[in-house]
Amino acid sequence: MSLVLDPAAQDLLFREARTANTFTDEPVTDEQVQAIYDLVKYGPTSMNQSPLRVTLVRSAEARERLVQHLAEGNQAKTAAAPLVAILSADNEFHEELPALFPHFPQAKDAFFGERAVRENSAALNATLQAAYFIIGVRAAGLAAGPMTGADLEGIRKEFLDDDHTPLMVVNIGRPGPDAWFPRSPRLEFDQVVTTV
Repeated sequence: MSLVLDPAAQDLLFREARTANTFTDEPVTDEQVQAIYDLVKYGPTSMNQSPLRVTLVRSAEARERLVQHLAEGNQAKTAAAPLVAILSADNEFHEELPALFPHFPQAKDAFFGERAVRENSAALNATLQAAYFIIGVRAAGLAAGPMTGADLEGIRKEFLDDDHTPLMVVNIGRPGPDAWFPRSPRLEFDQVVTTV
């Protein structure tokens, strides 16, 4: 076997995992979210950047404010999900680099002094961390419904500030009835991998 990870874990994280469109009403606890984060924070990024920020939308009032910024097809499922997270990139992530990248604390100024450079790096690395977050949700035995069909600028104004760029909204919970669409095709190895 080429993979060390147990086949059941492979199924949980990838083969059987799907994007959920409905959820049960079982709550997602703060302890579950902390366990997810405490696992996925170890996923690699460039220079150990950690620009991902997670805003948990728990209150009915905040959920109502969020739903108005979503595409129509995403509104009902987000209104009903047990937990919703806004995943964003902190464009001032470089302030933490002296602690996160201690063997080269000068990286903060040497590489990230310009805002445009920071925004590009924050978007790339926070998106990578968002993917880890989704896998972490699956590792917790939950399902994720990531969505980018939204007025992200409206979400930024409603929930964040100018230093944070929203990337996606993720519904989180136990999958409900009719949670899954049929599995969509995937590209095969030879369509993706080239050896030079």
